[in-house]
Amino acid sequence: MKKNMIRGMSVFAAAAMIITALYVPCLADPYSEQLTNMQRQEAATQETISNLEKQTQETRQSIELLKEQKKSTEENVNNLKDQSESLKDQIEDYSEQLNDLDGEIGQAEEAMTEVSAQIVELNKQLADIRKQIEDRKLLLKHRMKSVYEKGGSKGMLAEIVSGGSARAVLNRYVYMDAMITYDKQKIVECQNLEKDLEKTAAMVSQKEAEINAYQDGLDKKYSELSNLNAQARGMLDSTNNSINAEAGKIASYDAKLQALDQTMKNLESQVAAAQAELARQIAERLALKKEDTSGSYAASASELEWLAATIQAEAGGESYTGKLAVGSVIMNRVKSSAFPNTVTAVITQNMQFASYRSGKVEFIISQGANSTCVKAAQEVLSGARVGDYLFFMTKKWADNYRIAEYDMIGNHAFFYRWVVKEPEPEPEQNEANPEQPPAEEDGAPEEEVPYEEEEDQESDDEDGE
Repeated sequence: MKKNMIRGMSVFAAAAMIITALYVPCLADPYSEQLTNMQRQEAATQETISNLEKQTQETRQSIELLKEQKKSTEENVNNLKDQSESLKDQIEDYSEQLNDLDGEIGQAEEAMTEVSAQIVELNKQLADIRKQIEDRKLLLKHRMKSVYEKGGSKGMLAEIVSGGSARAVLNRYVYMDAMITYDKQKIVECQNLEKDLEKTAAMVSQKEAEINAYQDGLDKKYSELSNLNAQARGMLDSTNNSINAEAGKIASYDAKLQALDQTMKNLESQVAAAQAELARQIAERLALKKEDTSGSYAASASELEWLAATIQAEAGGESYTGKLAVGSVIMNRVKSSAFPNTVTAVITQNMQFASYRSGKVEFIISQGANSTCVKAAQEVLSGARVGDYLFFMTKKWADNYRIAEYDMIGNHAFFYRWVVKEPEPEPEQNEANPEQPPAEEDGAPEEEVPYEEEEDQESDDEDGE
């Protein structure tokens, strides 16, 4: 009977083991399936975030390219404006020179008019003198002919010697001789005057030639300056047209940049929403089974540097407890299955720590973190924790995201799960005097980050950051 009892107990135990083996998978399968579905949703959200970040990067590159093109065009416009001002100065200089030449040409024309009048007067005087010379020569010729060529009683010599006393004859001879001498003298005077007039006329003619040559030079210079002035004006018109065309390009760039800026804001908003959704999904998965994130971590020297620098970048102006709290969040993530499992990977995880994205962490690494932050990093690596928090941000952003529960340590809100409160119902507006909604929410996040707050530390650590 005892054997039968033992045999019965064995059968019962075996049956119990079979039932347990069958029952446990039945309990485990729903959890595993739910966990798998959650991880699948997280992966899909991560892919969405990656695609949005890729679009954001492409948009950012397009913006940078347009900014470079705009800058180049603006530099070209500035150069063209300088060229335009230079051409204006050149045209003004040409205009002044042309005005001066107009004055010189006017003076030359006046001088030419005066010289021409002198030449006309000299030619008239020469003609009169030459006529006087000819008249005198003709008169002398007649008198000489009368004295020497005419004979008999009609000749001048006959008249001189005819009748009367010797005195009368002498007087008539002296008179006749005086007249002939006078005629010869006048002829010589007229000839001398003719020579003087011819000399003066030659000098005036030479001056006329010089003025003509000078005026020709002025006309040539005026023509050259006129051509240069016309060319400069043409270049100025062309430059101004180029300025207008380049200004049109700048306006086009501005319009494109404005559109891309709006696209960037939309993408950033979508990334922030996707990040918040991913945080919510991770929070739901973590809620299934709370993980133990305590314990020490064997960090390399490089990881210690990264952790200390990030603590300084994020909490340099916080209390020592605040520094430990930031370090605790990083180490809790390292220990959590929801995040990368190394210090550096957690800090450099995409879209997580703004201080890393801005380059602040790497700058502090290059300078060396202060001793207080190094000490805080060493403590959390050794297992010290200030809570099991996986997230932190300022109270402003915690309230903006409507985080349900958080603990304030210094200026940061710390929490384990991303649980969002339902929005409070908006108060009914008075229909008689409805309030106008603000054009833009005051304090709206410029770039929302679900895992940690993008902040600029306004105060440095007492050891110096």
